[in-house]
Amino acid sequence: MEFDLPRAAGLVALLIALGVGGLVGGGMMPLSTTLMMVLPSMVAFGAIVFVVGMKHGEFRATRT
Repeated sequence: MEFDLPRAAGLVALLIALGVGGLVGGGMMPLSTTLMMVLPSMVAFGAIVFVVGMKHGEFRATRT
């Protein structure tokens, strides 16, 4: 299966939205805490992992 950048970024955003939605819906912590602390950290971690994974994929694709 091949992914282009918008599709892959959309999947990362969907996973983050599902995670935040689960925390909000589960009532595990106040909404303000979830939106001010958890959401930004999930976005930052998702971006870092996305870039590292993309670079690793480029590295693997160029090796013969």
